[in-house]
Amino acid sequence: MDSIFHEKQPSGNMDDSGFFSIQVISNALRVWGLELILFNSREYQSLMINPINEKAFICNYKEHWFTIRKLGQQWFNLNSLLTGPELISDTYLALFLAQLQQEGYSIFVIRGNLPECEAEQILGIMRVQQQQRPRLIGEDEAQTSAG
Repeated sequence: MDSIFHEKQPSGNMDDSGFFSIQVISNALRVWGLELILFNSREYQSLMINPINEKAFICNYKEHWFTIRKLGQQWFNLNSLLTGPELISDTYLALFLAQLQQEGYSIFVIRGNLPECEAEQILGIMRVQQQQRPRLIGEDEAQTSAG
C-alpha cells in the first residue's frame, strides 16, 4: 500500500526514449551465450586480434547504438540512421573502427556463436556488391531544400 504514494524511481538501465544501458544489452546478449568486450580495453588489445577475425561489433555514441556485423564473408554497417546496410571491406574495417573511436564512440566486440539468420545463410553462398553507398536518413531532403 505504501508504494502507491511513492513515485517510481527512474531506472538507470533505460530512459523514456528507449535508450538501453550497456548492462541491459550485455545481459540480453548473455541469454544467447554472447559476451561483450570493450574493443579498446588493454585486455582485448593485448590479444592482438585482427578485427576481421571477429563476428560483430556494437557501437555507441551518446544515445545511439548500432551494429557492424559480418554476414557470410562480408562486413556490414547496420546503422539505423542510414537508408540501408553499408558494405564495409575487410581493409576498411579497422580504419572505420578507428574513425568511430576518434569520433567518441564506445565499441564493443561481441564474442560467442551468433544465432543463425537468413542473411548469414544467403551471404554464405554469395557475395554482395554495393553500387551506391547508403546515405544518412534525411540527407536527400536536406540537399534538396538547400539547393
